[in-house]
Amino acid sequence: MYESLWSFPGGLMGEFDRLRRELDDVFGAGAPASIRSAAPGAFPAINVGHTPSSVEVYAFAPGIDPARIDVVLDRGVLTISGERPAAAPAPSEGEGKANVYSRERFAGSFKRAISLPDDADPARVSATYRDGVLQVSIARREEAQPKRITVQ
Repeated sequence: MYESLWSFPGGLMGEFDRLRRELDDVFGAGAPASIRSAAPGAFPAINVGHTPSSVEVYAFAPGIDPARIDVVLDRGVLTISGERPAAAPAPSEGEGKANVYSRERFAGSFKRAISLPDDADPARVSATYRDGVLQVSIARREEAQPKRITVQ
């Protein structure tokens, strides 16, 4: 019936979850979950992962001219920065100004910094921007690659 104690109404775990949400509201909801993440709503949203041969960073930044995006790798920190222009509001009928009730699209300057692992090779980096997604691929050093050892 109930998948876990978390979803059991009025249960002890449900009360702990409610208390945690109330404390988040009081002491800073939206704080990063870890030192490597950013608060929810940070722009651009990023995914960071790795393969055996590279570190892959995806930044989701639609509507930005790739020439206005700066990607810098310095001392193991990848920095993505730039500016997203504000969208012009559509004028309302008969007036030159629109009433805005909600604005969720980010506009303005942005900067995200990502700490890279020690085996990232700053000499072999590539960046591409397609369909609103910036992909930065940083090769891993050869000596850090796993090596298969033949047993004799």
